[in-house]
Amino acid sequence: MSTVERDTTPRSTGAAPHAVPAEIDAPPEALPHRRLIFAIVSIALFMTSVDQTIVATALPAIEHDFRAHINWSGWTITIYALGQVLAMPLAGKISDQFGRKKVFLISAVVFTLASLSCGFATNIETLVVLRAVQAIGGGAFMPSATGIVSDHFGKDRDRALGMFASIFPIGGIVGPIIGGAFVAAWSWRGIFLVNVPIGIALIALAVIFIPTSRTRVTSRTDLRGVLLLGVLILSAMFGITYLGSATTSLISPVFLVSEAIAVVAGWLFFRHANRYPTPFIPIRLLRGRGFGTMNLINLLYGAAALGFGALVPLYAEDRFGIKPLAAGTLLTARAVGMICVAALAVAALRRTGYRLPMIVGFITVFVGLIVMSLTPRGLSPYLWLAVAAAVTGLGMGMSVPASNNASLQLAPDQVAAIAGLRGMFRQSGAIMAVSITTTVVARSAHPGIAQAHIFVIFAILLIATLPLVFLVPDHRGSW
Repeated sequence: MSTVERDTTPRSTGAAPHAVPAEIDAPPEALPHRRLIFAIVSIALFMTSVDQTIVATALPAIEHDFRAHINWSGWTITIYALGQVLAMPLAGKISDQFGRKKVFLISAVVFTLASLSCGFATNIETLVVLRAVQAIGGGAFMPSATGIVSDHFGKDRDRALGMFASIFPIGGIVGPIIGGAFVAAWSWRGIFLVNVPIGIALIALAVIFIPTSRTRVTSRTDLRGVLLLGVLILSAMFGITYLGSATTSLISPVFLVSEAIAVVAGWLFFRHANRYPTPFIPIRLLRGRGFGTMNLINLLYGAAALGFGALVPLYAEDRFGIKPLAAGTLLTARAVGMICVAALAVAALRRTGYRLPMIVGFITVFVGLIVMSLTPRGLSPYLWLAVAAAVTGLGMGMSVPASNNASLQLAPDQVAAIAGLRGMFRQSGAIMAVSITTTVVARSAHPGIAQAHIFVIFAILLIATLPLVFLVPDHRGSW
């Protein structure tokens, strides 16, 4: 076990799994500094959230510019999610061991340089590789930011971390608009280059204002575990994407070998996690009623909600012929819905507990997905889709703060690692959803109708998670 010098990070006290150790209230003069720290890490999360949605708007333009099929150009979305899947748990553990600020700064540098390089990519293969590098930087932001905020907000960390749910909708508002504007007025390359000045400012602010945490490391980084997980997801993605060609069948040797490699890598990964003394994903965080249930919920939620969000602009353009800028603003409608209720959901979390807002939120997202798949009645296609997207946003705004904190309360002394694990499962779900959808769309004679049917499947998948919510350890009252 690694040892960490005493700082303000919450520690386990042997209390019940949902209990959070008592913290000393920060003096009034510390509040401005805490707010500044929160603002700085919020900039990083904002950039990450923008890049989760900004490419969706530009996907047809990238496809046309590079003469790439949709199932391969879709990798610009899925490889970003894969990079985050690998980076989040690893960054969570490293930031716990080596210091939040150091990991945060390295993440900012990697993200900024990769964004600059993406803007000058000359083919789809290069762009995909650079998006993977960009995702490693972006994926490391959330665990390190979670640790930084947790260190400085003490017993109020649940509300501060809950407000992260409002940052991503803001990125969801800005990202599609920026993406559509760049595609309409100039080029898709601008969606990456816009990150460069923001990233430089972020690095400067973090160097000056975020305090350095003192740590001492005694355990090794589990690179083998990272590699096995990467092979698992990458080979599964490649096999599914390969089916996108109309001439490829389910018995294609390339598909079968890719999926076989994924199965073997998955078996080796769990075998390794059981035997390695310090795996980058501790096996106790993968199973059991608490963690096992939340991991499965996050996986299905990522497929239904995050995967759906990445595909909305493509759906609007394919089925209804809506222009890129207008199609992008549909994600803005979803983000507005999230913002409308996220702050209220955070404020009410101590009274409602976790289960109720998750159940109501999931059902609301289900309704939005079903409406999205239907033929517009009495409204223009754009307005119909905007209303449906806003409804899904309301559901996400209700459910995300509760699901975020439900995982953290299971092991309050490992907040960064758990935040990374939570993001890993959500992004894994999104990867599967986008990979399968773009493959189906590539093979379909009617891409828009095919996506509508997939949205119905997403909705059913989300409803299937409701029984699992009742297994989530619930908690009310003061933490």
